[in-house]
Amino acid sequence: SRAVLQALEDGLKKADADPSVKAVMICGENGKFSAGADIRGFSSPERSGGALGPIVSLIESSEKPVVAAIEGVALGGGLEVALGCHYRIAHVKARMGLPEVTIGLLPGAEGTQRLPRLIGVPAALEMITTGKHIPATEALKLGLVDEIVEENTIEAAICLANKL
Repeated sequence: SRAVLQALEDGLKKADADPSVKAVMICGENGKFSAGADIRGFSSPERSGGALGPIVSLIESSEKPVVAAIEGVALGGGLEVALGCHYRIAHVKARMGLPEVTIGLLPGAEGTQRLPRLIGVPAALEMITTGKHIPATEALKLGLVDEIVEENTIEAAICLANKL
């Protein structure tokens, strides 16, 4: 939603401007990172501003380390947010993918550029063209996530952020 995108942008800008903040952790709520955008809003007349691409670029360009704590799912725009982060930690039961391609939509926040850089062209093409959801264990093997945990993903992300 526009409200979530605005809160993410505001939080990132505030963290970047605050010298006492040393790192940023992005997580979802209620055990889910993000299932991406609600496609019903794509054709809404009140849809304006709040594009995801510039926010993902803002994450990526942060001078402070940004860690994604992925629980549940990181799909579509949610995966693109995670791709913009400098580090990604996932719960062992998490799943990631770009399912919008199954209904004819291309990832719109540069996921088609960031994913191949991170995991290589062959694996990225498979994910981009099929919309397949991959489990955290496969994401770790591909290099999509840096670590998987069986317990508290948020705590693990905070520990990593503190080390950085």
